[in-house]
Amino acid sequence: MPQGASPPLHPLACSVPPPRLKENRSLGMGEAKEKMDLAMGEEKVEDVGLKELSKKLQEFAEERDWEKYHSPRNLLLAMVGEVGELSEIFMWKGEVAKGLPNWEESDKEHLGEELSDVLLYLLRLADICGIDIAEAATKKIVKNAIKYPSKKV
Repeated sequence: MPQGASPPLHPLACSVPPPRLKENRSLGMGEAKEKMDLAMGEEKVEDVGLKELSKKLQEFAEERDWEKYHSPRNLLLAMVGEVGELSEIFMWKGEVAKGLPNWEESDKEHLGEELSDVLLYLLRLADICGIDIAEAATKKIVKNAIKYPSKKV
């Protein structure tokens, strides 16, 4: 990569621009995945584990020789950017009811895409750092249960 050039940011998109629709807008990750699934004849995956997602991210990066861009720093900064995009969805909405009953389906889909971006960056960051995120999260839940026992709360 030329000096001073920005590294690819998204672990699933990196330096390749997203596909474009006829109206010249980028496909979101959800739209791109849906189009890929339809093209491949795949059904929607209901339940997938963190290890499987991490493996898919690693394979995706390896196939495109993008691992060189996936340093902990780059992944963290990209994840923070995605958290900002996630925050924008809720900006100025006030409190939102559980389940988002008053939201349009397109808004919920957009939310799912941004949540997915954050999750994928987190998984890739954990993988690159050698952290088993499922194990770390499980241990953290146990620590929190000890720190905040239900009888004291």
